[in-house]
Amino acid sequence: MQRRTRPSARSSAAVALGVAAAAALAACGAPASDEPADSITLWTPQTTPERVAAQEAVAEKFTQETGIDVEVVPLAAADQDQALVTGAASGEVPDVILAGASQVTAWQAQGLLDTDTAQATVDALDPATFSENALGAVTVQDADTGESTLAAVPSDGWVHLVAYRTDLLEEAGVEVPTTVAELAEAATTVKDELGITGIALGTQAGTASGTEGVESVFQSAGCSLVTDGEVTLDSPECAEAAEHFATMRDSSVAGDHDVESARAAYLAGDAAMLLFSTHILDELANLDEAVPPTCPECSDDPEFLAEHSGFVTVLDPPSGEPAQFGATLAYAVPARAHATEARRYIEYVLGEGYADTLAVATEGRLPLRTGTPENPTEFLDAWGDLGFGPKVESSVAEVYGPELVTAMGEGMAAVDRWGQGTPDATLAGLVATQGTLAQQLEPLYRGTDPAEVTRRMAAEVTALQQDQ
Repeated sequence: MQRRTRPSARSSAAVALGVAAAAALAACGAPASDEPADSITLWTPQTTPERVAAQEAVAEKFTQETGIDVEVVPLAAADQDQALVTGAASGEVPDVILAGASQVTAWQAQGLLDTDTAQATVDALDPATFSENALGAVTVQDADTGESTLAAVPSDGWVHLVAYRTDLLEEAGVEVPTTVAELAEAATTVKDELGITGIALGTQAGTASGTEGVESVFQSAGCSLVTDGEVTLDSPECAEAAEHFATMRDSSVAGDHDVESARAAYLAGDAAMLLFSTHILDELANLDEAVPPTCPECSDDPEFLAEHSGFVTVLDPPSGEPAQFGATLAYAVPARAHATEARRYIEYVLGEGYADTLAVATEGRLPLRTGTPENPTEFLDAWGDLGFGPKVESSVAEVYGPELVTAMGEGMAAVDRWGQGTPDATLAGLVATQGTLAQQLEPLYRGTDPAEVTRRMAAEVTALQQDQ
């Protein structure tokens, strides 16, 4: 089992310097030139001291192998956006940026990226070794010509899964759900039979947690936000998704949940199921002292929840391909960066240094490149053997078994956000960031016909589309 690198004084100083965009710009690489570079700069959204230290350790190994120094600059996503625009105007840009899929596609649309280098890197690594959906998430399609451009190189991410108590579902006489419809029915049965919350998930109207919950459930239920520029939230599939969402919300015995309270309910044994990200894995296994299991049985057996939890990593859609809610990161190369050296670095951290890179935050950084042509599951298997959680005492394979490692790979391959890889990606991003759908949840909770609720949602999205 591999373990994470511990924080260093150097990494703590880097975090302090990297908080502000101005500090990042001061540290970034010089404008690209025809001369080979002996150093490059990486911007990363993984900004905690422990994670910066781990990324610096990977960078140092790359330096030992290539002679190219790497300066790791921690920079939050919002600061990356501002700093890249400013740097592009001044001619000073970093060489590599680790960023979210929606960020890199927006940068590509603004002409800020070296997309030729991104494509060359993926070609060198073999596109078949990457998740097809992950490549789609960082592909931008021109609305006029239909031409697609790869904006960045997929790296890793996390996915929503359903954690469930095997003992409680059995007690309630409920089979493990495989669809959103079955999930809603199971949640209701658990509440009726056991008097506890059937499923905990983000349902608070008008909040980020509500936005995440709606998108996650609606997508898995086969509801599309927009198709070929036409808003489709008023479809029968979306009305049915809204009905299932309301049913799951009503299975709570403690009112509406945000992300934190939903997790707390499951950890306390007050909920039979939980819709959450892969970050829950270490907490269930008592590997995070800050978020310990608190169920009645956990005082005598701290690993009780890990031993009595199962996971659904992909919900079956009514038709078509699965679409799981999640988030993906990718490596972008800015225009005028040191492209040759940047490419060498990206190929290293997605190859020889990939396992160490994923170990920066194992439970939240699942590989989007699962292996090599010779060994298609090499990197997924390596991920399963990494230490996870702050304690890094055990691996996912050790705690939950190799079957879950495989299932996690299937979950990541199914991550497919609304609009990604199409001209509708910008609209989908606005809907998410502005919480457009979550703002329409109160009428649903008061008993308004789900079809009417989704018609209102569609009208709000259409108005947003017209304002673009």
